Amino acid sequence: MKFDKTYSLNSISQLINAKHIGDSDFSIIGINEIHNVQNGDITFVDHPKYYDKALNSDASVIIINKEVKCPQDKALIISNDPFADYNKIIQHFRQFKASSQAISETAVIDENTVLQANCFVGENVKIGKNCIIHSNVSIYDHSIIGDNVIIHANSVIGADAYYFQKKDGKYRKMQSCGRVVIGNNVEIGALCSIDKGVSADTIIGDGTKLDNHIQIGHDTVIGKNCLLGSQVAIAGVTVIEDDVLIWAKVAINKDITIGKGATILATSNVDKSLKGGITYFGSPAIEAKTMWRQLVKLNQFLRA
Repeated sequence: MKFDKTYSLNSISQLINAKHIGDSDFSIIGINEIHNVQNGDITFVDHPKYYDKALNSDASVIIINKEVKCPQDKALIISNDPFADYNKIIQHFRQFKASSQAISETAVIDENTVLQANCFVGENVKIGKNCIIHSNVSIYDHSIIGDNVIIHANSVIGADAYYFQKKDGKYRKMQSCGRVVIGNNVEIGALCSIDKGVSADTIIGDGTKLDNHIQIGHDTVIGKNCLLGSQVAIAGVTVIEDDVLIWAKVAINKDITIGKGATILATSNVDKSLKGGITYFGSPAIEAKTMWRQLVKLNQFLRA
């Protein structure tokens, strides 16, 4: 998430009442968790296993729970609880605002777009031209929807990321400040859930079509002209490239990439990145023709 203006290292440190290492006027322009950091961003790390990754990332400021040597051209904020302080910053810059009406006054809805009964449209939502939003659809704050989009009944756009940290035997929620961005000519079936990014965007590319009962996890990027069958579940921070066909009841793990033009057959489970232009099947999914040969051999063995 980018801030509305540039903030100093000193002002962010004061916000969370923490010590900083670096020039007090060091500039901070956004906040992102480690998967999506860019120059000018602040991020956090609270486990020695990930210190090097955070310190060598593109982040300009790192909230960390140990005093370490500050990398050149970066700054540090020393915190007893980086996770909690990161959440404090998010809650300060993107506070939840309770809505008293179905369509927020800050929403921008373009011409010829139809909202059926009982839709909810939150703060700072933008909806393009010639869209049809069917009944009981909820579009959470800051979501962006392009032109000629159809969203069927009871779908939820922009719910919080499913992201928790276990500490002292309990789970703590990471606050979400990302968005959902839906391109042009997209169709989303009934009872779908598309979660916002933790701090960046969950993206659905132009021309992509979703069947009913689909779950898209936080920070996932789906390319153009993809087809997703019913009950597909995609975990967070996954990339689905253009022209991918995913049949029904496919489960896809987090932090992987499905290459352009791949096809994944129904009921498959994907646990690693897959190359484009190939058809896959199985659990775990492998090239379909290989799976068919294995199944034939297994059947022959069982009949012997």
